[in-house]
Amino acid sequence: MDKLMKDSIENKPDPNKLLEWYDYNARAMPWRVPPKKRLKGVLPNPYHVWLSEIMLQQTTVASVKSYFIKFITKWPTIFDLANAKDEEIMGAWAGLGYYARARNLLKCARVIVKESDGEFPKASEALLKLPGVGPYTAAAIASIAYDIPETVVDGNVERVISRIFNIHTKLPKAKKELAFLAKQLTPTIRSGDYAQAIMDLGATICKPTSPKCNICPWVYYCVSNKAGTSEYLPRKSKKPIKQKRYGIVYFVERVDGAILTEVRPANGLLGGMLSLPSSEWGTSFTEDPPIEGTWELKNGLIKHTFTHFLLNLRIMHTTSDLNQPPKRGKFLSLDEFNPNNLPTVMKKVWKLIKY
Repeated sequence: MDKLMKDSIENKPDPNKLLEWYDYNARAMPWRVPPKKRLKGVLPNPYHVWLSEIMLQQTTVASVKSYFIKFITKWPTIFDLANAKDEEIMGAWAGLGYYARARNLLKCARVIVKESDGEFPKASEALLKLPGVGPYTAAAIASIAYDIPETVVDGNVERVISRIFNIHTKLPKAKKELAFLAKQLTPTIRSGDYAQAIMDLGATICKPTSPKCNICPWVYYCVSNKAGTSEYLPRKSKKPIKQKRYGIVYFVERVDGAILTEVRPANGLLGGMLSLPSSEWGTSFTEDPPIEGTWELKNGLIKHTFTHFLLNLRIMHTTSDLNQPPKRGKFLSLDEFNPNNLPTVMKKVWKLIKY
């Protein structure tokens, strides 16, 4: 531990300084109780906190807002969500990505309703037993919903902590060290507001590039600001080059306008989502047509980035008569078929064909 870091721990940031800043600068979010209302006794809705935190996993606030509003409008309580049909949830989630979250959302809602009469547990240990809830999400729910002093560490918090303490260990190796340091700052009072405050600080002031150090409430305590290293932190290990995968999408229109669809296997990528039929996604374009027909290769290659690989899709098109059964999948009439229920990669196919 270098001298600057020792000095910083001895002169560690004052949580009250951050909370004072948050009281006047908190971001407005549809799932959040503003700090002034919270101070007047308005309590957060645990259902809203949980739902937003699941949606925010690997996804930006800007992308989540409209989905959150759509969900609480259609399913205002966890009982409504638990009673929803799987395909309704998967369709409403389409486009948000990381679809295992949607499957776990339903599982978790049904567990909460069945085993706890709709009440979320408060302790992070109990929250961790719920489907789709990991350490970060458990800490966020316990802290934000119930004001329990749990330490919430996301990418924004890691950036703030790495700069405050001038940590040069590269991520992801630095995660344990950063979490330990973040815990030293977590207050026992207003823990939920503090958790949101430090995330807001990272999102709006201590930004990845061009941090606004001149208006930061913690600049006095920031070791990297004194050392002139803020712009370079946190340090990150190089990401591995993503592998490429290849597949074929089969776009089948019946003469009456119906579209051939399939539901992807529950445990695979895009599991449980309504999809256009496709081959396996592997190291080459492997043909696997879902119906007999005269196939036409459409111009344009669909490219889509997943977390661990880059997907290249060819599009094959054919028209089917009314009496020709598919080998797999199901025809949906234009009244039944909603392209908005497709995952993003399949929406790209739809748009290329139709527009």
